[in-house]
Amino acid sequence: MDDDEYAKLIRRMNPPRVVIDNNASDDATVIQVDSVNKHGTLLEVVQVLTDMNLVIKKAYISSDGGWFMDVFKVIDQDGNKIRDTQVLDYIQKRIESNAGWFIPPLRSSVGVMPTDEYTSIELAGTDRPGLLSEVSAVLTDLHCNVVNAEIWTHNTRAAAVIHVTDNSTHSAITDPIRLSTIKELLCNVVRTNSGSRAAKTVFSCSDTHRERRLHQIMFDDRDYEGVKRARTSASRPSVTLMNIEKDYTVVTMRSKDRPKLVFDVVCTLTDMQYVVFHGMVSTEPVEAYQEFYIRHVDGLPINSEAEQERVIQCLEAAIERRASEGLELELSAEDRVGLLSDITRTFRENSLTIVRAEISTREGKAKDTFYVTDVTGNPVESKIVESIRQQIGVSKLKVKKKEKEHCSVLGTSRPSHETTTMGLDRVGHHLS
Repeated sequence: MDDDEYAKLIRRMNPPRVVIDNNASDDATVIQVDSVNKHGTLLEVVQVLTDMNLVIKKAYISSDGGWFMDVFKVIDQDGNKIRDTQVLDYIQKRIESNAGWFIPPLRSSVGVMPTDEYTSIELAGTDRPGLLSEVSAVLTDLHCNVVNAEIWTHNTRAAAVIHVTDNSTHSAITDPIRLSTIKELLCNVVRTNSGSRAAKTVFSCSDTHRERRLHQIMFDDRDYEGVKRARTSASRPSVTLMNIEKDYTVVTMRSKDRPKLVFDVVCTLTDMQYVVFHGMVSTEPVEAYQEFYIRHVDGLPINSEAEQERVIQCLEAAIERRASEGLELELSAEDRVGLLSDITRTFRENSLTIVRAEISTREGKAKDTFYVTDVTGNPVESKIVESIRQQIGVSKLKVKKKEKEHCSVLGTSRPSHETTTMGLDRVGHHLS
C-alpha cells in the first residue's frame, strides 16, 4: 500500500468529528472540529463557515502530530448565535464532508449550479474604467446570459469569474467554434491597455470554489507586485513575520475586520503551499488580529528574506483585494438578457468606475452588488447617484448604508443590512 492509499485509509477509519455548542459561550456559537489532518483541511473548514455567511469572532487552531483540532466562535450577520437547528445540522454535515477523505480540495459548490448548466469564463488583465461594461456588452452581443459572476480589482489589475448560459437553451455553451469566438472577442477587450503584462481569457471546466479561484487568478497575475495606492495608515494592514528557533515562522496580521477575512488569509497561505500548525484569530475589541505558526509543505520555515517579503506582499494583497472600498449599490430586478450590460453602461456613461462586483441570479431575479467610485477614484457625488437611480429605477437600485467606521483606530465591522437612499459617506478609492 503506497503512502496516499494509507493516508486515505487512516482518514476513512477516523472520520471528522464536529461538535456545535450554543451554551459554551455567552455571545457566540462554538464549533469544534477534530479530524485527521491533511494539507488544506483548515481551508476547507473555514470555507464552509464562509459559504454560510458566518462571522468568525475567534478561532483557535492546532494541527501538530497529524491531527486537526480547531475551535471557532461564530455568529450570524446580525451578531447573533446560530439557533436554527436545520442550519446547525447543515453546518455539521458540510464540515464533516468537506474535511473528510472523499471530498477533493478546491471543490465546493454551495449555492452554485452544476457546471454542466453553465459555461465558466475566467478573465485577468489591467483594470480600467468601463471594463465590466465592455465585457458585458460583448457577452450580450454573443447571446450569452450572465447568471452569476464576481469581479475583483486590486493594484491596477482586474480578475473575474463569470458563469454564462446560452440565451435560447439556458444551458452551457459547448460549441467549440462559438467558444473560440467568445474567447477571441473577450481577449480583445481585456487586452486593451494591458501594457507589458498579458491579458488572459480561459474557459474553466472544474467547479472550483469561485472566491478561491479569484485569489488564484490574481496571485498568478502577480497583483501583489503592483504599485500601491496612497493610503492612510489606519487603513493599511500590518503583516509581520518572525522565525522561532528554526521550527516555525510566526505570521502576525492586524487589519480592519471585514466579512471573509479569515478565509482570504487561509486561502492564500494554502495556495502558497504553507501549512498552519497553530494559530489564533480574534476580531475584538478594535481590530482583526490573526496569528499563525506556519511551515512550508516541505517542513521548513521561511528562511530567505526574499521569500519573507513575498509572503508579506501576498498576505497584504489577500487582505486588500475585497476590502469594501467604494459606494455600495444594490440592484434587485427581474432578470433579463442584457440586464448587466445595460446597468454597467449606465454606470460608465455617468463616469462611475466599478471597483468590485457580485452578480447573482435566482428564480428569475437578479440581485447584484456593485462597489463604485468616480473615474478618479474619489467619492461619488450624491446628485450623480440619484440621477443613476432615476434612470435605472429608484425601487431597483438602492444605496447600502453601512456602520460608521472608527476614524483613528482599526475597528471590527459587520455589514449592515439597512438599505437607504443616503449613506454616501461610505466611499473609497478606485484600485487602479
